[in-house]
Amino acid sequence: MTTINPLIGLFQKSILAWGIILGLGITACQSPNSQPTNNQPNVVSTSTIIADLTEKIAQGEVNHQGILEPGADPHVYEPVPTDSVAFEKADLILYNGYNLEPGLIKLMKASGIDARKVAVGEVVQPLDFEYQGQREPDPHVWADVKNAITMVKVIRDELIKLSPEDESIFQQNAAMLITDLESLDTWITQQIQTIPEQQRKLVTTHDAFQYYAKAYGLTIMGTLIGISTEEQPSAQTVKNLTEEIKKSKVKAIFAETTINRVLINTVAQESGVKLAPQPLYSDSIGSPGSEGDSYIKMLRTNTKIIVDALTGK
Repeated sequence: MTTINPLIGLFQKSILAWGIILGLGITACQSPNSQPTNNQPNVVSTSTIIADLTEKIAQGEVNHQGILEPGADPHVYEPVPTDSVAFEKADLILYNGYNLEPGLIKLMKASGIDARKVAVGEVVQPLDFEYQGQREPDPHVWADVKNAITMVKVIRDELIKLSPEDESIFQQNAAMLITDLESLDTWITQQIQTIPEQQRKLVTTHDAFQYYAKAYGLTIMGTLIGISTEEQPSAQTVKNLTEEIKKSKVKAIFAETTINRVLINTVAQESGVKLAPQPLYSDSIGSPGSEGDSYIKMLRTNTKIIVDALTGK
């Protein structure tokens, strides 16, 4: 019988123990949260509205990232370094256009970003507004649900070009979303019609509801600021709006979720008209769990707020 040197046996056991420890260490480094990179294409959306529509069509078949957080104002958003990284990695960038998100558009058009860039909102024939003596396109196209349906079709088609093997999924998801949007469009029309005709007058903080008003039979009586929330109202603007509200006998005026409500509250007090208890969603969907945390929910919530405040049913 061969006798094993006790020192050699101890050495062998040590090697085995270190092998087990090393194996455990490698396994521990592979955290369950660190998923391997998949081969799905990368899609980036700028506005929260486009991001919401894209999510509903894509349903996880692409790596999708929205730049703006719910509640963020696209007019004044200043890009951060991570936005540049997202754009550089993107295969497709979906943005609103008509200068809704000027900071992101400028970054997106910078050299080195090779992704296909699609201005989803610019497929809609725009309504105009006057700014510094010139006519400019109004970027708030989604406020008319029929325009949102057009935008959904564009997003669907772009996703199909990007990932043709998922065409049937994109087609099916888009069809379901369009059906929901068509129902929403009909419902909004019915709800606005419950407001007495002479009371279908809208005064908001900034000029984001021109498409909504035209589509559903309201009249914009005035706004505190123009299309972009970068504008600052003058004392004369506040005075003129107050006088217009008194003259037109508006029943209520409306704040917005993305804009400080102090000035519009002042207008309400000086004109003797109530400020609607809830602000309207204008340039962004609401935070998760809120009444406006999707495009459809924000339009439904806005309509309820408007109808209630203008004494509809």
